[in-house]
Amino acid sequence: MPVDELLMRSMPHAPEAEQAVLGSMLIDADCVKDVMDKLQPDDFYLKQNRDIFETIYTMFIYSKPIDGVTVAEEMEKAGLSNENTRGYLLQLMEVTPTSANVIEYVRIVQDRALMRSLATAAAEITGVVQEGTGSARDMLELAEQKIYAIRRGRGGQGMITVSMVLQEVMDHLAELTASGGKLLPGLSTGFSAVDGKINGLNKSDLLILAGRPGMGKTSMGLNMALNAAKNSGKTIAIFSLEMSREQLVTRLIANEGLVELSRLLTGNLRESDWVKIAEAASTLSRTDIRIDDNPLLTVADMNAKCRRLDNLGLVVIDYLQLMTGAGGKSYSGENRQQAVSDMSRMLKIMAKDLQVPVLCLSQLSRANEKRKEDKRPMLSDLRESGAIEQDADIVMFLYRDDYYNEDTEKRNVVECIVAKNRHGSTGTVDLRWMPEYTAFGTIENRYDEE
Repeated sequence: MPVDELLMRSMPHAPEAEQAVLGSMLIDADCVKDVMDKLQPDDFYLKQNRDIFETIYTMFIYSKPIDGVTVAEEMEKAGLSNENTRGYLLQLMEVTPTSANVIEYVRIVQDRALMRSLATAAAEITGVVQEGTGSARDMLELAEQKIYAIRRGRGGQGMITVSMVLQEVMDHLAELTASGGKLLPGLSTGFSAVDGKINGLNKSDLLILAGRPGMGKTSMGLNMALNAAKNSGKTIAIFSLEMSREQLVTRLIANEGLVELSRLLTGNLRESDWVKIAEAASTLSRTDIRIDDNPLLTVADMNAKCRRLDNLGLVVIDYLQLMTGAGGKSYSGENRQQAVSDMSRMLKIMAKDLQVPVLCLSQLSRANEKRKEDKRPMLSDLRESGAIEQDADIVMFLYRDDYYNEDTEKRNVVECIVAKNRHGSTGTVDLRWMPEYTAFGTIENRYDEE
């Protein structure tokens, strides 16, 4: 290809469609709301069109009247106009035949913007490969991240103005207010007392659920996953590095059907158990819970698998200390502490990237058991790395007093200790522990035995 021709080539764009979108909003303010949730300023290739769209967007947020005159005034106030601005706005209204086809114009603009994002990503990937820095695995991960960012609509990776975020925040506040303050910001854990303390499982949050062996971490994680799957209808991803998928599903059946786990494991089932199993299986089959029991998964592997899931609502990982570092390497001593630090940071980045809550189970050190008096865990007991505490938005501990004290009055009661809460207060919530079903419930609930 001749050099002159190469230099004259421009990125894909459709100037007529961009003008038609803007013209439609100027001649018919009613169609503005139909455009705002579909386009971003960067979707417009020409700067003048981009400035006009951003001005209209800001005016829409503040419920200002939108037409050729008002938009021109706002652009002058913002210092975005020149001697040709008013004439160009008039031209936009004249060349737009009707606003009835605005959604089709929007689709064309979106299509060209997607092409530009792909072209940019391809060039960046090619540049990384040609530089030859890093391993092929790292390059593949980078390439996948860039393509996934485009699919998620964040291909630009650029900064965004507050005005572009305001409408989403205002809509969310209006939704919460309309519910009388009863609507949770995030997914429900299924335990009203826990929801009241942490406001549910919120997007982009990294939640750590920690405890000593035998405290019920896996059961609690499965309880939350099952409750979220049933209540939200979203896809729930469970990565189990300790238990097999058959073991997990068996626990889910015991939990949902209130069938004794010991009977499920031995096959010593009564006729009434089979009725409960059938009902539990029917309920579970209607949920979208995905299980991966590969014990050698890395954070990058989990991230890549989750990116391919539509309607993802929650990621559960059991558990942090069993994970391997990048490339499947194993660590020990100080290197292991650094690996855990890196993985906890990567999990937080994954939660933010996927825009879903990530619930990661974690082991505790034996430090709490060495204390003579109160053996309730503290943040300093998190095993192998203080970075877990730093990266997590919420840290919860599970503690059963009857595990240490036979004479305790709190039989089959689990304390869910919220030790860190980036969004609210800390404190303790008591939950009912039903070991025969590996299930949790709120204290006020009673489960009658047959």
